[in-house]
Amino acid sequence: MRAHASVLHLDLDAFFAAVEQRDKPSLRGKPVVVGGTGGRGVVSTASYEARAYGVRSAMSTREARARCPHAAYLTGRFEAYRATSAAVMAVLRACSPLVEPLSLDEAFVDLAEAGLPDLELPTVTAQAEELRARVHEVTGGLTASVGVASSKFLAKIASDLRKPDGLVVVEPGTELAMLRPMHVSVIPGVGPATVERLRRAGIHTVAELERISQDELVRLVGKALGQGLFHLARAEDDRPVVADREAKSVSVEGTYENDLTDRQQMAAIVTRQSGEVARRMRGGGVSGRTITLKVRLYDFTTLSRSSTLPAPTDDPATIARLARTLLDDLDTSGGVRLLGVGVSGLADWIQEDLFAAAGPEEDAETEEPTADEAATPEPEPDQAGARWTGSSWSPGMDVVHTEHGRGWVWGAGKGVVTVRFETAETPPGPVRSFRADDPGLSRWRPPQPEQPDPQ
Repeated sequence: MRAHASVLHLDLDAFFAAVEQRDKPSLRGKPVVVGGTGGRGVVSTASYEARAYGVRSAMSTREARARCPHAAYLTGRFEAYRATSAAVMAVLRACSPLVEPLSLDEAFVDLAEAGLPDLELPTVTAQAEELRARVHEVTGGLTASVGVASSKFLAKIASDLRKPDGLVVVEPGTELAMLRPMHVSVIPGVGPATVERLRRAGIHTVAELERISQDELVRLVGKALGQGLFHLARAEDDRPVVADREAKSVSVEGTYENDLTDRQQMAAIVTRQSGEVARRMRGGGVSGRTITLKVRLYDFTTLSRSSTLPAPTDDPATIARLARTLLDDLDTSGGVRLLGVGVSGLADWIQEDLFAAAGPEEDAETEEPTADEAATPEPEPDQAGARWTGSSWSPGMDVVHTEHGRGWVWGAGKGVVTVRFETAETPPGPVRSFRADDPGLSRWRPPQPEQPDPQ
């Protein structure tokens, strides 16, 4: 570990849901769920108001609706999430040249490279507070939880201790005192199956884990995990903060609190992940040939299966179709704790229409809105099936009406679309319904930044 607390981990609180609440005044302070809204949908993110009802990520939308029927269920707006994330990452990179993004909503920052006068506790604490304030400012009010410690492992644990909107700085020399009382599940890689194995061996806390020899841990949970647990239980982690590098692949994966056993739910998760991979590829102007499915089973066995196309693609339906086929070939009956989809063999071109017969794009249902959304007091007009296909509308989508201005889709179905007219800069707005083919209603996208004149 480092001699100073110089690794910072920043995690935006309930990110997707928070962006939706920021941009939709009527949802502020109410339960919001972001994810798939259909019958096979899966929750991507839930606001803290929804979490109070037991809604959590990776839960089926059906169960989430049963627990919190009055929440607002939205499909997500990745343009808004990406723009907000970019603003946050710019703040972090202005602080230090060594920033390691983990996802849209979290990153490590190396404060040792931030040009601070020293790395004593008051100095790094003040820097962390300044970063939180800047993030709040550039995101229009979003909060972030921050941990600062002598290693990445401890900084990430610290950022979880006072969520939401918290700051924890772990003083060097106190790391083990903080870790020892904690449950073993605080250690990365320790999921339900490993927790159960350790419980049977009488190991519940990090302090109890610390007393076990490395050989015994390897016998209990396998070589790779056992060696990792041995070191992390002693707060030993010397991994550096690694700045961005050119991507060789694009992937999305999720680790789930409870092992997944429902094949339909797994297929829905893989489909949503494929959609997010495709969006990221299109955002980066690349395509890829090799689709890879990553599965970590209940016993921590990790499997990887790949399929290579004759030409690059960035089509979400094609990626999802192949990923589901790879999933079908695996035995997941014992339970799955991690699922991921990736595309490699990247290129900066696409052979148009090569896979046009792969199926409609709606097969790749919006995923990573892993965020939940807050409820509106009015009843939902058949929200569950709404999805953009060129003439239909999905819950949460930004729209504009020639007479009423900007708003968002509150619900749609049976030829009717209901819109709440409000934006982040307005008070809660009125709700009005229109025919789904109303010529005055169209999808709204944020204006693109002006390109400099080549002259």
